[in-house]
Amino acid sequence: MIRLSSLALVLTAMTWSAQAVTYSLPPVGSRLVGAPLTVTIPERNTQPLEFYAAQYGQGFTNMLEANPGVDPFLPKSGTPLTIPQQLILPDTVRQGIVINVAEMRLYYYPAEGSTVEILPIGIGQAGRETPRNWVTRVERKQEAPAWTPTANTRREYAKEGKTLPAFVPPGEDNPMGLYAIYIGKLYAIHGTNANFGIGLRVSQGCIRLRKDDIKYLFDNVPVGTRVQLIDQPVKVSVEPDGRRWLEVHEPLSRNRAEFESDRKVPLPMTPALQNLTQSSDVDAARVSAALTRRSGMPVPISVESGNTGRL
Repeated sequence: MIRLSSLALVLTAMTWSAQAVTYSLPPVGSRLVGAPLTVTIPERNTQPLEFYAAQYGQGFTNMLEANPGVDPFLPKSGTPLTIPQQLILPDTVRQGIVINVAEMRLYYYPAEGSTVEILPIGIGQAGRETPRNWVTRVERKQEAPAWTPTANTRREYAKEGKTLPAFVPPGEDNPMGLYAIYIGKLYAIHGTNANFGIGLRVSQGCIRLRKDDIKYLFDNVPVGTRVQLIDQPVKVSVEPDGRRWLEVHEPLSRNRAEFESDRKVPLPMTPALQNLTQSSDVDAARVSAALTRRSGMPVPISVESGNTGRL
């Protein structure tokens, strides 16, 4: 098992510009958007997986889920790489900002618009959790934020042999990046000075975005915008044509033991998932395979789907 802390050391000094992904909203009754994309790692590749994640507007974990077995440090030249750009919109209102911590994605629905902007995020590490079920709003925005670490945060850094100052001034070296959007009283959606954390659990509880993504949100999201944080590792959709789809992500660990274990975290058996697995018009084998594989991509599971789609 690759330890993400080791990978972080390799990627900390590397930065790439992000390419956000904009989707047209689907018709009424539909939640399936986008299409999967496959690219090929070029000859004489010298870039890690994070380079391709940033290039195509994905988080690091999204890329790992979609491409098991790919070397995250140096993907082999000629390797086909799946870009998980097809997905099921979360089962909640399409308003303001929706953050699904389980898939480490932020959905922004511009007011009176016909699109949704989907951005990869980094979230709180185990023990310093990002809220999972919360409705709040944008309280204020700050360009060039400073950072005053809590005493507890400084102690945690000290345990790792690191000295964290009591005050970090604004600038490129600030872990909050160049822009911050404050939600509620204690949390912020902000930039970062280390892009390796996008798609990982590495923050002190806030939500991190790549430089271009936080700049887009900062410029376009008004103060007062509704913000909802949810935890949906399993998403289900019955499309207008009657076909059923299932998208499964690795759920977040519930404690430190689960976080450090090599075992898969159990999936929550929600009423929607129970109804799905008990339905007579779904292919039970495909449901089971999707729940086991956890590819983070939508899979068609209706009986008539046959063997189409990818796991």
